[in-house]
Amino acid sequence: MAQEYVIDCDSKILGRIASKVAKLLLNGNNVVLVNAEKAVISGHESDIIEKYKHRIEIKDKANPEHSPYVSRRPDLFVKRVVRGMLPYKKAKGISAYKRLKVFIGIPDAYKSAKFYDAGIKTKKEVVEKTMSIAELSRKLGYNKVV
Repeated sequence: MAQEYVIDCDSKILGRIASKVAKLLLNGNNVVLVNAEKAVISGHESDIIEKYKHRIEIKDKANPEHSPYVSRRPDLFVKRVVRGMLPYKKAKGISAYKRLKVFIGIPDAYKSAKFYDAGIKTKKEVVEKTMSIAELSRKLGYNKVV
């Protein structure tokens, strides 16, 4: 029996969200993440920006079109982080990834939904130095963040 879990990412650490979501997906559940742009990454701002700018600049020497793609859009960025926690090259990982939906903000369909907590800690409970996905997206060149 597949259940649908709606998780609010506001002020929650992205890695912790991703690991919990990956486990729910692998157990056959549907997961919806809302407020993806408000999730946070812990660490110094300059280190985080430098890390992702370096990832964006990686190019394949023989054919630059074969280079890895790093999305600057917050919802796709969060979705990619969750994909990294799944065995994506296997059939169960691909089917689990298809059951994931990620949104910027809260869509009308999920405004009245009860949010699943999953015991994910917020940034205030864990660490002082954090950066939101919205800030990171802006620094990497995405200019449509709300």
